[in-house]
Amino acid sequence: MEVAHGLNGHTLAILLHILLFVYWLGGDLGVYYSSRFIIKPELQPETRAVAAKIMVGCDLAPRVSLILFGASGLTLMYYGPLGDEFFLTGWMLALAWVGTLTWLTVSLLEARGGDSRRGHVYHQADLYVRWALSAALVVVGGYALLASEPFGVDTNPRWLGAKVLAYGLCILCGVMIRRALRPFGPAFGALMTTGSTPEVERGIVGSIRRSEPWVYGIWAMVVLAAVLGVIKPGTTAF
Repeated sequence: MEVAHGLNGHTLAILLHILLFVYWLGGDLGVYYSSRFIIKPELQPETRAVAAKIMVGCDLAPRVSLILFGASGLTLMYYGPLGDEFFLTGWMLALAWVGTLTWLTVSLLEARGGDSRRGHVYHQADLYVRWALSAALVVVGGYALLASEPFGVDTNPRWLGAKVLAYGLCILCGVMIRRALRPFGPAFGALMTTGSTPEVERGIVGSIRRSEPWVYGIWAMVVLAAVLGVIKPGTTAF
């Protein structure tokens, strides 16, 4: 094995992967912390609205990081030792980045579109991608964990299969967070227009509380992916 050093494709891929981990988990912690102020009924609606704006702003970092993480991992694989014998080619990597950047564009347009008709179209497109990609990654990751030589690789890449599975579960958890937060928008809108009522507070607090287990799931999967990427348990390749 050659140690990665200097400025080259491999070291840049490692740097990008590390930065995505940092901004993903760090941004998610910011979202979580700001949500604590939104669910406090003793605060003025204006104060809670500021907290909501902070939460939405902080959410951009994990949103972008989650989307780029897959292509980043493929880039790391391509330039690393596995790239010499794996099925990846330069064209496949380029197509992966084109698809990833297209998805990122749709997701950012969704975030910017808000409650408009165009925003709903982008939301549905983004949601379809997340459902399809999470299912595909869970299947591929599970296969890599169970097969003796997945995709012809005989160097026991089960750690990589587990990392792919963790990534797929992260995307799935994100979809479930969106489902849990469906009542939040109407309830928060009612808070801003008519003020706090028991029904409004149940909609706000209940939706955030229901999303929390999925948030914890994302944190666990991100940490697991980081541990697997560093330790590579059981590998015989590098």
